[in-house]
Amino acid sequence: MPNSSANLPLFFDPTLHFIGGDWVAPRSSATLPVENPSTGEIIGAIAMGTAPDIDAAVAAAQTSLDGEWGRTPAVERGRILTRLGRLILDRVDALARIEAMDVGKPLKQARADVLALARYMEFYGGACDKVHGETIPYLDGYTVYTLRQPHGVTGHIIPWNYPMQIIGRSVGGALAMGNACVLKPAEEAALTAIAFGKLAEEAGLPKGALNIVTGLGEDAGAALASHPGVHHLSFTGSVAVGQMIQAAAAKNVIPVTLELGGKSPQLVFADADLDAALPFLVNAGIQNAGQTCSASSRILVQRGVYDAVLERMSERYRTLVAAPALDGRDLGPVISARQQTDIKQRLGRLVDGARIVSEGSISAAAPAGGHYLPATLIAGADPTNHLSQQEIFGPVQVVIPFEDEADALKIANGTEFGLVASIWTSNGARQMRLAKSLKSGQVFINNYGAGGGVELPFGGVGKSGHGREKGMEALYGFSVLKTVAAFHG
Repeated sequence: MPNSSANLPLFFDPTLHFIGGDWVAPRSSATLPVENPSTGEIIGAIAMGTAPDIDAAVAAAQTSLDGEWGRTPAVERGRILTRLGRLILDRVDALARIEAMDVGKPLKQARADVLALARYMEFYGGACDKVHGETIPYLDGYTVYTLRQPHGVTGHIIPWNYPMQIIGRSVGGALAMGNACVLKPAEEAALTAIAFGKLAEEAGLPKGALNIVTGLGEDAGAALASHPGVHHLSFTGSVAVGQMIQAAAAKNVIPVTLELGGKSPQLVFADADLDAALPFLVNAGIQNAGQTCSASSRILVQRGVYDAVLERMSERYRTLVAAPALDGRDLGPVISARQQTDIKQRLGRLVDGARIVSEGSISAAAPAGGHYLPATLIAGADPTNHLSQQEIFGPVQVVIPFEDEADALKIANGTEFGLVASIWTSNGARQMRLAKSLKSGQVFINNYGAGGGVELPFGGVGKSGHGREKGMEALYGFSVLKTVAAFHG
């Protein structure tokens, strides 16, 4: 394929790792191609790291903890992260373009991700010196208090769908607590992760506090997950890989934060404001071509308004256009030909009355080599159908009717996942009952996503994973609580 990197505004060398504050070539000298999902063209290369590179990164992180980074006061950590946030804002246009070309998401969405990354740095920069211990009343003659201290070396294995946002919530929280990080971005989309390292260097982050090794999951990722020098792991990705990560961590007896996706429902009752709900019902499913862990892929609608909601969603779907990322339309391509094929195969198995009721279109400007799929709306699928149960990770939503509140709750809780849910109703008592009863890490009432919410703890239950990132809660997860009991008589 031709190389089409002329419009890629790189300000770093993606064929190098960032280890111990230096940009170094991989031990194997091998590289991996970078594909533009919008065109199918190869637009560059990244270093293909292996176990020796991970060894070097973990050693550099530990050296930093034993040295300058370990001695850096919380207030200074905050200043560095705040500077990093400003540097990210200075590069908004370049970072957004890189992300759009690397991931395939529309430029507007990529720009929102850059702003979110900067906001994470601002939030965690301000939070560094706000995590306090407490004193505990105890026996006479004792003073007892607690300390929040870093785990040590933390490993971060992030996916390709939201590199910048997940770096922000994962690496940002870990650095805020004083951990030294080793980051392994997804091989499908690693460019903005490398850019983050360059900007962290410019912000004055001490050498070794952040290390970035690119490469394949089965090589560099596996080496990081099983490394005996890592004290905490954070992983976002599939259930199958998450299980392997947790098994590897168990051998070293270290904690893991796992965010493994979902099958998130929106519950629409007959008394809902449908005009307010409609944009959320659709956008929460097709954003980033549906390649979002918290995408709302199930729309549960009460019988009395089911036909009206289905028709209005169908009308909206017919206007949705998939196009190259830089064209800025409703959705871009999916990440790869493999992902495209997988989604097509799933849609080819419409059983038990499931049917496609509406589709968007693919722009005439979309190159033949791009990985495009039309946004697809499905009705008639039983709640136990594979389309209603499995994470498709594409621009596909299933609309399912329900009878009453009890039926809605049964269907909503009737999957192995539990990441996000939304309730659309004007009944305040119902809002409270369902918010408590839904098996989900986040519940939104008469909205979905709350604008991203850097401040809002995020994570799942069931096969959506465990642990929380974002907000102050992430700082507790990225720290160890120590109890000190002093006897003084």
